[in-house]
Amino acid sequence: MPKRVDHAERRTEIAEALVRVAGRRGLHAVGMRDVAAEAGVSLRLVQYYFETKEKLLLFGLERLAERFTERVSARVRAAGDAPGPRAMVEALLMAALPTDEESRTFHHLYTSYAVMAMHDQALAAQPFIKNPEAAEDAVTGLLRKAQEAALLEPGVDARLEAISLLAMSAGLGTSLLVGQRDQESAVAVLDHHLDRIFRARDSSASARADGEPGTG
Repeated sequence: MPKRVDHAERRTEIAEALVRVAGRRGLHAVGMRDVAAEAGVSLRLVQYYFETKEKLLLFGLERLAERFTERVSARVRAAGDAPGPRAMVEALLMAALPTDEESRTFHHLYTSYAVMAMHDQALAAQPFIKNPEAAEDAVTGLLRKAQEAALLEPGVDARLEAISLLAMSAGLGTSLLVGQRDQESAVAVLDHHLDRIFRARDSSASARADGEPGTG
């Protein structure tokens, strides 16, 4: 009896191969043939599952987004049984900083895709981010929860602060990626702005349970 193929698993394996080879060579330099070679499968098989390079890139980015969510969840778990709003915000912001191989690849490929989509209509036509306001809504919700618990300074606009924190995290991530600043200074900037809007650290204080900034 022929072996039954798990198509979802095969698609994921090909997407993981894309992430690996793009992480080494850059997204712009990767073709479907390169991905096939990395995955140890035929070009025809890659084309069967994804049809076009644009669809392959999009699926690869969706896989990266899933892994990012897993990183945030791990940081939240590390913050304790009942992490407060600040610890939750820190978990999301710190997970986005490119401080290890996986997070550097995540930031690098997401940024590369966005830049490429500016000049490639086929890429631009793909839904780069299915819910572009998801992270903004999540941080806004956490800040509003902190307001209800009287943990924020008076007059804080939760939505504007969420937008600012996420934009700051993205910018700091790029500066880390290109070597303009180090991890310690990036974390210090984020902490400074969290200190500015939070009256006091919540009970869980920080998502960095191991005591080292940006690890995990």
